[in-house]
Amino acid sequence: MSNSVHVYDARADHATVTAESPLAYSYQRSGMPAPGEASGEKSRAVIGERAFLGHLILRGGAIVLDEALREVLGIGLPGRPNSLTVDADGQRSVQWLSPDEWLLIVPGDETFGLETRLRAHLGEAHVAIVDVSAGQTLIELSGEAAHEVLMKSTVYDVDPHAFTVGTGVTTLFAKTNVILRRPDESRWELIVRRSFADYVYRWLLDAGEEYGIGVARESRHESQ
Repeated sequence: MSNSVHVYDARADHATVTAESPLAYSYQRSGMPAPGEASGEKSRAVIGERAFLGHLILRGGAIVLDEALREVLGIGLPGRPNSLTVDADGQRSVQWLSPDEWLLIVPGDETFGLETRLRAHLGEAHVAIVDVSAGQTLIELSGEAAHEVLMKSTVYDVDPHAFTVGTGVTTLFAKTNVILRRPDESRWELIVRRSFADYVYRWLLDAGEEYGIGVARESRHESQ
């Protein structure tokens, strides 16, 4: 995912305005090379931002929300606390946050349409759907030393044997709160508030220095 996009401005023909991710400035300021470029060796840990995703908070009864998600999205609510469900292509997920609260993450261009379809399906059900996409972002950490970097940063037990695939928790990370999750064997994800994104990014760079940490960047893209 690019950390900068151009979106159509309806006020002027063919004009665009730049939307930057929470880490756009951090990337420019850090001057970090892509994985392995600095030393010629493969980084043992790599971080990157999956920017411009859709983040929806769902609140209400588990049964009615589960039925709606299965009908509209094809995946249901996770079956136990501190866990998440991920679809087959790894692009959409639902995470348990509390007994009546879940976080739904989807590709950014699906957010509005999905929310509209969910509301239509739920009808008069006593639920709440809140789009918090602009207020947080997702930082991805991968590599053989990823969990070692995390062990230096949080009190939660992130040993891969304890923090198994499909686990997701809200916990303390350095001096802020994050949602920490492990969607598959090779990746960890940190969902952070926009205002703390740069702090977490710089913390990870420092914690991962001994592992030759690299930064995954992708090319810019435009949508109109």
